[in-house]
Amino acid sequence: MAIRPYLGNVPVLGARVYVDEAALVIGRVRLAEDVSVWPFAVLRGDVNDIEIGARTNIQDGCVLHVVHDGPYTPGGLSLIVGEDVTVGHKAVLHAATVGSRVLVGMGALVLDGVVIEDEVVLAAGSVVPPGKRLASRGLYIGNPAKRIRELTAGELGQFVYGAANYVKIKDHYRDSAGAR
Repeated sequence: MAIRPYLGNVPVLGARVYVDEAALVIGRVRLAEDVSVWPFAVLRGDVNDIEIGARTNIQDGCVLHVVHDGPYTPGGLSLIVGEDVTVGHKAVLHAATVGSRVLVGMGALVLDGVVIEDEVVLAAGSVVPPGKRLASRGLYIGNPAKRIRELTAGELGQFVYGAANYVKIKDHYRDSAGAR
């Protein structure tokens, strides 16, 4: 696992976390139980906190970062991601708040100060501009991301299913590598 301290801050890993050895987790990062971080993902908590909720998966090539405390952003901005979230391949989450049971599509960009409420689908390639709020139970798409419809009951059920499936996959990887 590529876990690195920064200025004395060491990432904190919950029970049964899997961080692929080709991923990088740095500094002020807290991963709750059953989180998975896949190859070439980078979680850089060097200048503020990153918190990832239980059963969330951060897929290949994602970049997660924060904003430092400074004159233009007093206190800085952390990155908080809820439980049962799937962050698709190559997505970027930067200093935002993402609720629980969310799907962030492949290649999506979520920028500073964004709030994504619970139970949202953000389509692949979408861009959420700084400070925007995405309300619960909606499908958002585009640049800038716009709500196009309510989620169906079936779509709402897929959040927990998808997260649980990634927990199983993560467990297979941990078992084959010898739990660390």
